[in-house]
Amino acid sequence: MTADQLEARLIMFGVNCTLLTRRLPIEQYYDAKNAAHQLVRSASSPGFHYGETRAAESSRDFLHKLKLGLKELRESRNTLRYIYYLKYLPEEDVLALIRESTELIAIFTSSAKKVQMKMAS
Repeated sequence: MTADQLEARLIMFGVNCTLLTRRLPIEQYYDAKNAAHQLVRSASSPGFHYGETRAAESSRDFLHKLKLGLKELRESRNTLRYIYYLKYLPEEDVLALIRESTELIAIFTSSAKKVQMKMAS
């Protein structure tokens, strides 16, 4: 996967999470409203900031920015799990985004490990 493809995938993850939050019963449950706000922030952040990550000034800077994106992706996955367990929406709708977040986390984790190994040598 190219960096441009990953950036597009991150943006689409944020978009798909945002669209999911629009279907949450925020008028009925206060916690759904809170989860929606949380998910929009954490799921959109990696896509918004990946361009800056790509333009990092050093390996150390790249690693730092990559880890910030990883943190947001993990937060998104946990928020999606929260939504899943509360059964606000059909299971498959939420599970698809949990799977995508898990794949993105794996990509970011692998990239971070490669950069750390490169820095150590």
